[in-house]
Amino acid sequence: MTIIDELTWRDAINQQTDEEGLNKLIKSKKISLYCGVDPTGDSMHIGHLIPFMILKRFQLAGHRPVILIGGATGTIGDPSGKSEERVLQTMEQVQDNVRKLSAQMVRLFDAGGSNGIKMVNNYDWTKDLSLLDFLRDYGKSFNVNTMLAKDIVASRLETGISFTEFTYQILQSMDFLHLYQHEDVQLQIGGADQWGNITAGLEFIRKQEGSEAQAYGLTIPLMLKADGTKFGKTAGGAVWLDPEKTTPYEFYQFWLNQDDRDVVKYLNYFTFLTKEEIDSLAEKVASEPHKREAQKTLAREMTLFVHGETALSDAEKITTALFSGDVKSLTANQIEEGFKNMPTFEAPKEERNIIEWLVDVVGIEPSRRQAREDITNGALSMNGEKITSVDTIVTPENSFDERFILIRRGKKKYFLVKLV
Repeated sequence: MTIIDELTWRDAINQQTDEEGLNKLIKSKKISLYCGVDPTGDSMHIGHLIPFMILKRFQLAGHRPVILIGGATGTIGDPSGKSEERVLQTMEQVQDNVRKLSAQMVRLFDAGGSNGIKMVNNYDWTKDLSLLDFLRDYGKSFNVNTMLAKDIVASRLETGISFTEFTYQILQSMDFLHLYQHEDVQLQIGGADQWGNITAGLEFIRKQEGSEAQAYGLTIPLMLKADGTKFGKTAGGAVWLDPEKTTPYEFYQFWLNQDDRDVVKYLNYFTFLTKEEIDSLAEKVASEPHKREAQKTLAREMTLFVHGETALSDAEKITTALFSGDVKSLTANQIEEGFKNMPTFEAPKEERNIIEWLVDVVGIEPSRRQAREDITNGALSMNGEKITSVDTIVTPENSFDERFILIRRGKKKYFLVKLV
């Protein structure tokens, strides 16, 4: 089975510029291929992972991945998929984002061996290019009528597109040519919205290198959820790869909570499980959906890939503790990660009677009468232990590392108290 065969059964190919030619090339040699990302933010989100998972599959099949961070194109803004002009960032912002995205890529891709990743930044070969050189050496190869016909431009003609964003496809084409000439890159992959940019690059390569130049393009299908909404968005916004922006626990929960109608598709796209393993999980989705084995596997595989074994272990431990209510074994750091979105209060590090503390100090209970009633009825727990007496004393010693106290009312209502 070739890598193209694998991508086919995973339903991960949208369009190819020359299916027969690419298949023949891949069977004859190990190739270099690239995928790019513009540093428009200081972290990638899971939507960015879609084409890069394909790049990783090529790497595992023995091919050499080149990752392009768009230090130049990121200052311009790709019009693809956008209904209006992007807000330009400062050069300092862009370069800081380049550093952060590069570090994320190194963690995701093996940098060693003969097919280890090669990181490149298109700022390196564009920063010294003069306007006249750009117009004479590159602009002459691009027909405006052809550029206007590309979906990425045509979709913006009614609302308007600046000359700056209009030239984006020229810059991306320059990237493909540069990598073809200097890194022996013969394949560019990207999301479905990159088809116009990719084909522009192929046309440019053939004008410069001759019509027989062996260069190809492949795009990935647009990812939509079963309900028709865009994949990767939650009520809280994007799901980031940076653990400071989306904790590993939140990342794990995102995958764990996927719809039965979507989970098999995501197993195909995002994991490195075999067809047999995924087919087995698909059967369990149909026969035992309540066990959510497919979702648990997806969450484990993705958290392990992006954040590593320790973060996965923490995420699973927090998940189990939340489900069972047994939080006593959690560390302060795990408490902070797992309960960061719970109602949060602050309290001084001092000893107080539980009733006074609940009502006067943190305000979790509306009145002393209600606090006594909840304790008497066994409705309140502190740090995983049921509060059994109205004479209980709250002390810093019975907290998590003198940092947090966790109160639970009923089975699911948690309150996080930070000791200050």
